[in-house]
Amino acid sequence: MPDTQYDYVIVGAGSAGCVLANRLTASGRHRVLLLEAGGSDRRFWIQVPIGYGKSFYNPAVNWMYRTEPDPGLDGRQGYWPRGKVLGGSSSINAMVHVRGHPGDFDDWRDAGNPGWGWADVLPYFKRSEDFAGGADDWRGAGGPLHVSTIESERHPVCAAYLAACVEAGIPLNPDFNGERFEGAGLYQIATRDGMRMSAARAYLWPARRRGNLRIETGAHAARILFAGTRATGIEYRQNGATRRALAGREVILAAGAINSPQLLQLSGVGPANLLARHGIAVVADRPAVGANLQDHLCIDHLYRASVPTLNDALRPWWGKLAVGIDYVLRRRGPLAISVNQGGGFVKSRPDLPRPDLQLYFSPLSYTRGVPGKRALMRPDPFPGFLLSAQPCRPTSRGQIAIRSADPFAAPAIHPNSLATQHDRAALLTGSRFLRRLASAPALAAVIAEELEPGPALRSDADLFADIRRRASSVFHPVSTCRMGPDDGSNVVDHTLKAHRLSGLRIIDASVFPAVTSGNTNAPTIMLAEKGADLVLADA
Repeated sequence: MPDTQYDYVIVGAGSAGCVLANRLTASGRHRVLLLEAGGSDRRFWIQVPIGYGKSFYNPAVNWMYRTEPDPGLDGRQGYWPRGKVLGGSSSINAMVHVRGHPGDFDDWRDAGNPGWGWADVLPYFKRSEDFAGGADDWRGAGGPLHVSTIESERHPVCAAYLAACVEAGIPLNPDFNGERFEGAGLYQIATRDGMRMSAARAYLWPARRRGNLRIETGAHAARILFAGTRATGIEYRQNGATRRALAGREVILAAGAINSPQLLQLSGVGPANLLARHGIAVVADRPAVGANLQDHLCIDHLYRASVPTLNDALRPWWGKLAVGIDYVLRRRGPLAISVNQGGGFVKSRPDLPRPDLQLYFSPLSYTRGVPGKRALMRPDPFPGFLLSAQPCRPTSRGQIAIRSADPFAAPAIHPNSLATQHDRAALLTGSRFLRRLASAPALAAVIAEELEPGPALRSDADLFADIRRRASSVFHPVSTCRMGPDDGSNVVDHTLKAHRLSGLRIIDASVFPAVTSGNTNAPTIMLAEKGADLVLADA
């Protein structure tokens, strides 16, 4: 098949790639090819919000990555789902819409990235949004991504959680994306009219009929084509054939924090010793490609409840039938929202300048699910709920490294969890904080029993052993192609261009200078909105 020519070739139709495909084709002046290894997102369990439990372990829409045995977690292998479908991880995530603390972005700027401070990125957050509460100084309306509130749909037991937070001295906050970040409240989610609002639905569906946009699914990128140090296109595999697409202006990687560094390494851009080990010719020796991996690690505390929870609605067949009918007729009820309903951002000590812990409250429990699966539609046969805590800004750093020159071989993921004393202390603080919250009168009144970690575990040593045994990722990998000055420790500059290479940008969560204080989908979409402007400014 002959090579095809475009202005821009984008690898990955995830949260960033969908934004880029829309914005770069809006003027009609540029021909854009969007390559996605997965398939269509027109699937029932992708569009139904609670269906992410079904996508959690489905190879048809999920890369289903496993980490290397992690010494900090008792040598356990972590499971890292990533979207392999139009919309990427925004098609299979829990839809929580959190921007992060304003200070996170000022930290990005201060790390040597002009134009990425809070004042610089806020307009892009607002541009992306269609907030159900309307526009103000902090929120946007009329943008592609509809963001819903869940006050009318949240489970009644969430009231006990919110009351307990007040009793524990945590102020209530109606909008974590508004004027104030700190406090407890209900999470907003990326849905519209009871349907998931993925990046594909928000950005790609409106753009897909444009004559200057071509979308290829089932197209697995194998390597970046280079002429010297200039990226000229992408070689990809599709339906058993090898194809090539040439980019007259730029190749843009938007494949995410795992696949973008993998593709660079397969293409000869990465640590020279790693490339040589796998017989790959070195285009550019870049030790930072795949390094600096960050992620959020979370500990859950599980409780049997003395009052009804979502378990009671979703476990029996008649409960499933009732919520199913409610959803079909009205697009309402438990199927229309996430199970991560309550949450918050809190300071573990009052003297801290900003919150250091993120909280989750889920009004259901699933201790007996199939290993590796998230059995949201088959919860425990008793009323229960989950309280969870994750440190906001971990300091441990892992890495991504190819295992071979085979583009279909999953890379080795080394999370290096809890490698620093800071992170060990932070997660122990989180576990202690959950105990404190559960003892507040409002929550204590609805707790029949603490199931995990269990009341017998009281000492720091016991609780930390429980953390090593049970803590897990909340699937926020970032920073493996980090943005920053060209000092050898970063991969792209503040315009998202690869250092000392031409014709190549990386625009996805892999370029985050540091993980944000919360869920990473909203800041990834913001980054792509700003990245699209940077690309168009050079055009």
